[in-house]
Amino acid sequence: MLRAPMKLDVLFRDAELFVVDKPARIATTSPDGTNCLAELAARMNRGAPRVHPTSRLDRDVTGVVIFARTDRAITALMQARTNGLYRRRYAALLSGTIGLDAGRWEWPIAIDPRDKTKRIALEPGEKGERMQEAASRFEVIARSPVAARAWLYPETGRTHQLRVHAARAGHPLVGDVAYGGPKRLVLADGRVVTANRPMLHCALVEVPHPATNEPMRFEAKIPDDFEAVWRASGGNET
Repeated sequence: MLRAPMKLDVLFRDAELFVVDKPARIATTSPDGTNCLAELAARMNRGAPRVHPTSRLDRDVTGVVIFARTDRAITALMQARTNGLYRRRYAALLSGTIGLDAGRWEWPIAIDPRDKTKRIALEPGEKGERMQEAASRFEVIARSPVAARAWLYPETGRTHQLRVHAARAGHPLVGDVAYGGPKRLVLADGRVVTANRPMLHCALVEVPHPATNEPMRFEAKIPDDFEAVWRASGGNET
């Protein structure tokens, strides 16, 4: 059971879908089904045939999570993933200086042999435990002296995919200490900017509605802590 009450912003609800803006510091699911976003969603959907998360955000990653409320919705959204119709856009703060304005990361992802809870990016032809192909696109939309603000588009849905790809590219997410990201950014004048979590937010998800096939678009506002770190690092409003 959740240890403390948590405010949850509901973005959409109908007979098929329940969509929320996930806050930081709560897992989407847990091994025993308690103390997680799925438990809270189930409480808010008593009587629904199903309350099944169709995507999972890491504990400290924020943004759009869609729960299927029926078996039909589960099947339809799984099919949407297979057909490339479950589209996501993440806001991210990438550390360092990035020369490219856009590109694509295609490193396969496997379990990290040093820590089974983490993942690693592999070179083409390299082998790894439970290796899976993975692809992510990035688009830099603004730069500060110490970071870049970007949109990230996962084309596949591997565990920790965007975090692993950003780290392998040499620009780990600001605040993502598990994957080499800086918790503190030091500016030229000596000021220090602190990020207390990975600066990654699922800002947009587009899916076809399970019952009508109508295109649906769900958006979650960029969190205040993300914006504060960006502005403090010298970034302009976007």
